[in-house]
Amino acid sequence: MAVWDDLVGQERVTDQLAAAARDADALVTAEEAGQAASEAAPASMSASRMTHAWLFTGPPGSGRSTAARAFAAALQCVSPDRALGGTPGCGFCDGCHTTLVGTHADVEVVRTDLLSIGVKETRDLVRRASMSPAGGRWQVIVLEDADRLTEGAGNVLLKAVEEPAPRTVWLLCAPSIEDVLPTIRSRCRLLTLRTPATSAVADMLMRRDGIEPAAAAAAARATQGHIGRARRLATDERARARRAAVLKLPLRVDDIGGCLKAAQELIDAAGEDAKQVAEEVDTKETEELRAALGAAAGTGGRLPRGTAGVMKDLQDRQKRRSTRTQRDSLDLALSDLTGFYRDVLAVQLGTASELANEDVRDSVQRIAGGSTPERTLRRIEAVLACRQALDRNVAPLLAVEAMTAALRAG
Repeated sequence: MAVWDDLVGQERVTDQLAAAARDADALVTAEEAGQAASEAAPASMSASRMTHAWLFTGPPGSGRSTAARAFAAALQCVSPDRALGGTPGCGFCDGCHTTLVGTHADVEVVRTDLLSIGVKETRDLVRRASMSPAGGRWQVIVLEDADRLTEGAGNVLLKAVEEPAPRTVWLLCAPSIEDVLPTIRSRCRLLTLRTPATSAVADMLMRRDGIEPAAAAAAARATQGHIGRARRLATDERARARRAAVLKLPLRVDDIGGCLKAAQELIDAAGEDAKQVAEEVDTKETEELRAALGAAAGTGGRLPRGTAGVMKDLQDRQKRRSTRTQRDSLDLALSDLTGFYRDVLAVQLGTASELANEDVRDSVQRIAGGSTPERTLRRIEAVLACRQALDRNVAPLLAVEAMTAALRAG
């Protein structure tokens, strides 16, 4: 199976990346054969379809990071079929396999569950990028959350992107070009992914995850083509239960008491998500660090002198991760609410568009019949305003309470 098979509904992007991978393979093959680049490969990086820095943009769930990892695998492909005219990215050779599973020595994939990526982490990446490939064909840095770079971190990255080391490739991912510093994006080749069709996502769920056709179609439709959320909804019972609870909220805001109760329950559910992550990850991380520092066995064992600061840094990072998890959970709930009111508006306007939330059609029709399109639009604006308030670090409970009150008023 080729590395491109997981790119759902992105044929144009796949063609561009495959062409760039072929040029990259020709460049490296010429170098390894000791030939002049002009004899067996495009004259220079700028003259080929390959370049040293790429920016993958697209809406959430479109597959930005999947495209970047697939391209990284194609760059490291060592399949013998390449010599016979095959496209790099077979998916089976050692280079492809180790890249896709995250163990390739020359591919660094950077993702964060914190609020931002700071200067220190970026400097470490820049140092890594300055090295020659240890055994692979390229040194590849995949930065999945380039939009979370602080301004200082972006300035550190700029120098590396401006003057890259030979055979080093940067693959940056962000929702849009506006989320990346203009000085950085101007030095990258832009690839824009689109939201895949729900039918393509449903087909992927059936093919890759063995989901039943009806369940796959329902998950793809409910998430409107968001690949990651669709897979989670189709495979995780807790995710389906949380979504069902969120979609009941529009029916529970008939009075102020109901608004406040619904808001508190939404916050509690997000907090429970953060707690589950902490239980799964934090305890293991803490024990591993204590063991590395030489602490006595058990959580009550004393730490060696001078190591308390290291443990405090870990606790601070875990706290920031918990905050990020809570915000992500709330944002997912707000996305579901937006989809619900989008369906309400579609019913009110009599459009023939498919309902994302077909499983709660009765609730959609009930809200649509008791309201007007103008009120529905104001409710959608209230949900979007809540998301913006959370981005500005407004206290989550206050932001959600304001939203539920606005949903009641319409």
